[in-house]
Amino acid sequence: MPLTKKHLLALVCLGLSLSTANADDTHLKICAAEDEMPYSNNKGEGFENKLAQLVGEALNKKVEYVYWTDPRYYLRDTLDKGLCDVVIGVDTGDPRVSTSVPYYRSGYVFITRQDGQAVQNWDSDALQKARRIAFVPGSPAEVMLRAIGRYNDLFNYSQELVGYKSKRNQYVKYDTEKLVGEVASGHAEVAALWGPAAGRYVKAAATPLTMTVIPDTNKRADGEKVGHHYSTSMAVRKGNEALLAQLNQAIKAKQPEIRQLLEAEGIPLLDAETVASTQ
Repeated sequence: MPLTKKHLLALVCLGLSLSTANADDTHLKICAAEDEMPYSNNKGEGFENKLAQLVGEALNKKVEYVYWTDPRYYLRDTLDKGLCDVVIGVDTGDPRVSTSVPYYRSGYVFITRQDGQAVQNWDSDALQKARRIAFVPGSPAEVMLRAIGRYNDLFNYSQELVGYKSKRNQYVKYDTEKLVGEVASGHAEVAALWGPAAGRYVKAAATPLTMTVIPDTNKRADGEKVGHHYSTSMAVRKGNEALLAQLNQAIKAKQPEIRQLLEAEGIPLLDAETVASTQ
């Protein structure tokens, strides 16, 4: 049967389709923050940039980044639109996506100077006596500061930490390095921050600092639990089970290297021996 122009065109289109599929199969497109250190930036300096490279190595794929600037809408504007395939660093079980096995578990921490008074929990007298406590609004720290009656008198200070006035509906960014620096300089006695965000800056501080993981036993005034410990996973779009299975295999294969990377970052790790291996 002779090939018509229609048949030839179909074969060409099929060949292009297969070529594109094969090309895509050699790359791993990662949704990443353009400037959200210590997680990632467009220079590849964040620990999530390094995690992405480990996964790419495990899957024998070249990592490509699709950068976002506003964390409020990053899933909608990148992953959901098919611009990228993998997100690094989401809460395990996030209902918006399909999440991998967790690759670490960590918690919120109190940061104090080593020559000062360490803080073990939210009932500590040191929190009542502190003139300034650095925290990020909207975090569990805000909820607990309200519960212990310290939020209102710290409100003005928390606004000073932003460094500028936000326009309506604009993303307000709190620089974790600056918040850690408040304690190192002695301007604040305590900071209550997410451990993975603070670890790098606590480790690098010129003034020796103590980082204490906050117990996960905290409740609001109405008795509802305020979570302080969370497991972290990678994620794909719902329905992309093939890639999710590959990620799970990569995380398990690279777990020793992942742990080494996170420890070098100064991230406090919880229940590390059960992460990934028991999933």
